[in-house]
Amino acid sequence: MAHIADCPFCDARDRVLRENEHAFVLLSNPRKVPGHALVIPKRHVEEPWQLTAEERRDIFELLDYISQKILAAKLGEGVDVRQNYRPFLQKGKLSVRHIHYHAVPRTQDDYIYQVSEKYDTELFADLDPLEAKEVGKLLK
Repeated sequence: MAHIADCPFCDARDRVLRENEHAFVLLSNPRKVPGHALVIPKRHVEEPWQLTAEERRDIFELLDYISQKILAAKLGEGVDVRQNYRPFLQKGKLSVRHIHYHAVPRTQDDYIYQVSEKYDTELFADLDPLEAKEVGKLLK
């Protein structure tokens, strides 16, 4: 495992719940809800597109594993899986420059929903046809 001195994930071996050749799982600290887990490549990688096909395979194998464990343990009725790439945020406790994927247990009215997601409907707007055309061109 490549080691970067100030990276909290490069020195997390004592917290590993499960691992395979290229990735490992640990509980998130800080966490949003009980059971919030992280799946992390063993190699220090900062940008998602720097992952090898083998690393992606092993990451998603562990995401499937931990999601099923979360559901079997009844920590949630569903699981949100996501990865954030936000290089514009200052490095700190909530912004680590080592790619990782979140597996977050979810229920209908959990803490995350009560605090923030109940307001999500106000964030969404209908996709304007002109925007769809112009942004679609940029992303093709």
